[in-house]
Amino acid sequence: MSAPKTLAKSGFSTTVADGIAEIVIERPPVNALDDAGWHGLADEIIRAGQNPAARVIVLRAEGRGFCAGVDIKELDKEPERIVSVNAGNYRSFEAVHRNPLPVIVAVHGFVLGGGIGLAGAADIVVAAEDATFGVPEVDRGAMGGGAHLQRLFPVQKVRMMYFTGEPITAAEAHRLGAVEQVVPRAQLREAALAIARKIAAKSSVMIKLAKESLNGIEDGNLENKYRWEQGFTLQAYMSKESAETRRAFVEKREAQLNAEGHSEKNKK
Repeated sequence: MSAPKTLAKSGFSTTVADGIAEIVIERPPVNALDDAGWHGLADEIIRAGQNPAARVIVLRAEGRGFCAGVDIKELDKEPERIVSVNAGNYRSFEAVHRNPLPVIVAVHGFVLGGGIGLAGAADIVVAAEDATFGVPEVDRGAMGGGAHLQRLFPVQKVRMMYFTGEPITAAEAHRLGAVEQVVPRAQLREAALAIARKIAAKSSVMIKLAKESLNGIEDGNLENKYRWEQGFTLQAYMSKESAETRRAFVEKREAQLNAEGHSEKNKK
């Protein structure tokens, strides 16, 4: 029997049933979370991990795509929010990676920016056939996502994606070993839940120990790596080029940059 849905104002809902906590992001039109949304999602993931009725977490989304990252329109209006947004991203990704419970992330459509952070922090990723993974940060005047992207893909593939902004398909992600399964969109939720049921049927104590031990033997500290990247995001936000790329995105036009990559629109 399913537990009642609890809808959060920040754009997601949670149900807990049969040992599975299912968190669904639903913030139209593209599931881009604002400042409050990222902090709210972190809190919800942490609560799910502390729920005695839960043994495994499934994180998925409704709508056109899994997650488009941060709300660029909010940051264009209030760029000073970047510090708090950075903190919300950090907390959300940490809540997945350091959660005492295994976290399965089921993605579809676009997986961008913060969506990469959530998928890259996960224990298991399941993808719909239409899923694409990308980091358009350079074109949005920001940094971040490389640490989590590198947890999914090889170093040179990460750099290609980062420098060009070009996404890769679910099929390619599966070939590279980042995705456990690729399924038709209509089967995505059930595919994730099927894996979750296998985990939920096992000893909760043993699964928690297994996750903690696996986190402990990873190469480097994921959170420290991401924190390093975030320092460059803040530095980027101090430049005129960053402001111009954000405004161009909001106005749905090409950024006005000169041959050196500097903002022409803001040039004095």
